[in-house]
Amino acid sequence: MHVFDDLRAVANPAKAAEMRAYMRDQFDFLGVATPIRRAVSRPFLKTTDKNHVDWPFVSDCWNQPEREFQYLAVDYLAVCRHALTGADIPALRLLITTKSWWDTVDGIDTLVGDVVARDPSVKPTMLAWSKDDNIWLRRVAIDHQLLRKQDTDVPLLRQIIENNLGHTEFFVTKAIGWALRDYAKTDPDWVRRFVDDNRERLAPLSIREATKHL
Repeated sequence: MHVFDDLRAVANPAKAAEMRAYMRDQFDFLGVATPIRRAVSRPFLKTTDKNHVDWPFVSDCWNQPEREFQYLAVDYLAVCRHALTGADIPALRLLITTKSWWDTVDGIDTLVGDVVARDPSVKPTMLAWSKDDNIWLRRVAIDHQLLRKQDTDVPLLRQIIENNLGHTEFFVTKAIGWALRDYAKTDPDWVRRFVDDNRERLAPLSIREATKHL
């Protein structure tokens, strides 16, 4: 595929080793920094049909050994985000639970959030994810409403966080802190009350993040 060839053409082996080390040696890299990757892929993404999601292309990206191709897939889905529907949730779930790490998962959570905002029938799925054994599904459930501000479904946010109180996994407790800190920009009093009411069950990291700007 042309965009794949373009990315491979600017590979930097020395940078690849640094990027691999930063990601704890979990993934191979071409060594293409984010600004360069976006510049190289821009012509391809600019001509993308925004009204249709090419899932075979996304799958092809996910199957490539180098991490930059998974980043390309997330960038592509962001371009097509308004075409995503509840029917795409299983495919997004597969991306979240495959080759999982924060770098791709955190790019997918707002895409899931867009779908939920347009299709409230997906909310029960978020509640199910918030109790799943997979920590990355929990993380997406917790953070999928980031940046929703006054459109945040507060009862849903509360229930999802309550489903994770007492969890000790870093990526879960950090997500709780982020979700609360973000909503504190809209309703700081609600967040203060929630933290006070649940202080004994919230992880110290969650409390620090939640109250950072209160």
